[in-house]
Amino acid sequence: MRSMEDALLLRVFLGEEDMAGGEPLYRAILEAAMKAGLAGGTVLRAPMGFGISRSVRTGINVDAGAHQPIVVEIIDRPDRIEAFLPIIEPMIPSGMVTMEALKARMIIPSQPASV
Repeated sequence: MRSMEDALLLRVFLGEEDMAGGEPLYRAILEAAMKAGLAGGTVLRAPMGFGISRSVRTGINVDAGAHQPIVVEIIDRPDRIEAFLPIIEPMIPSGMVTMEALKARMIIPSQPASV
């Protein structure tokens, strides 16, 4: 059994319409995390949110278009997350980035015994 290790959870708050190089920004960030060899990442669509503009962004309103809030979560060791920040910060025109210290344990399924 592996022990709990220090980790950082990086969260990037974006809008669905945010783009980078002709592709959705959330995809570009996740692909950059994969290329950097980070432990893992997930893109989450939020049903509702607001930011500095003080206007509510929601996917519930069908007239809202592509204004749904998006959260990209990436987890790895603190040193690896800190090294990744300078890669993604120039990609983000506006939004918020947060980091949360935590303990993490990777659970890997064991191989079944051969018969």
